[in-house]
Order: sequence, then C-alpha cells, then structure tokens
Amino acid sequence: MPGMWWAVGAIVLVGLVSTYLVWTAGRVERLHARAQSAARALDAHLLRRAAAAAVLAERRYGVELYAAARIALDAHPDEREAAENDLTRQLRAVQLDPVDPDCEAVVAASRRLALARQVHTDLVRDARAVRGRTLVRLLRMGRGREWPRYFDIDDPILTVPADVPTG
Repeated sequence: MPGMWWAVGAIVLVGLVSTYLVWTAGRVERLHARAQSAARALDAHLLRRAAAAAVLAERRYGVELYAAARIALDAHPDEREAAENDLTRQLRAVQLDPVDPDCEAVVAASRRLALARQVHTDLVRDARAVRGRTLVRLLRMGRGREWPRYFDIDDPILTVPADVPTG
C-alpha cells in the first residue's frame, strides 16, 4: 500500500508538469499571434498616415512632403523604417494649420500611429521575453515562428500650434 502513494504522487506530478508545459506553449503561441496582429495594425496605421500626408501635400505643401509620403506608401518592408522616419521629419518641417481638416487628419493619424507603435512594442517585448526563457528555449516551443521584430521609428506625434484668438 505505501508503494501506491508514490505512484499516485508521481502521476499527479507528471500531470502538473504536463499542464504547465501545455500552458507555457499556449502562452508562447498566443503572444506571437498577438505580436503579429499588432504588426498588421501598425502597418495599417503607417499606411493611413502616409496617405493622409500625401493628400495634405497635394493640396497644400508641395513636392518634398508628397515625395516622402509616396516613398513611405511604396516602401518595401526592409526599407519601411527609414521611409517612415523621413516622412516624420518632413511632417515636422511644415507648419500645420490647426483649422485645416487635412492637417487635422494627419495629426490624428500620427496620434493613432504612436499608440499602435506602443502596443506593438509592448507585445514584441513580451513575446521575446517569454521566448527567451530557459525552458521555452530548451523545449523549442517557439520553433515554428520567427522572433518578433521591433519597428523602430521616431516618435510620430506631431505638435500643432494652439489656435490663438484674435481680438
């Protein structure tokens, strides 16, 4: 009878370890899926900002801003960071009018882009941290997926001068 308790204890221990391993593998998969979703959302916000900047440049500001917006829209994934940084610099160089709806659209798109970038960065950091744990590496739980990559761009938030009342 005393040998029976050892067997029950061993079965319970194996069950607990297997549950933990299955939970950890699921967590790795969920974090990778969330990081990929955040990357797609970030890409959508990058495209929206570049399109809004192109419209603004066509109507108001000229060739340099339009060229930067077109390059950002047409950039390949490996050139995307440099193109977006150039667009951010071009947008900061122009004086945005707070009452112009096109300027308002660019500023709003830039704010949403900043939020999407922060969410993406947080999820990539979490996925990389979980994937870097010893047990996850030893059991190769993330082997079916690439390591998530950060998207490193300048802070895209634009400042607009306050509307000064005349009087």
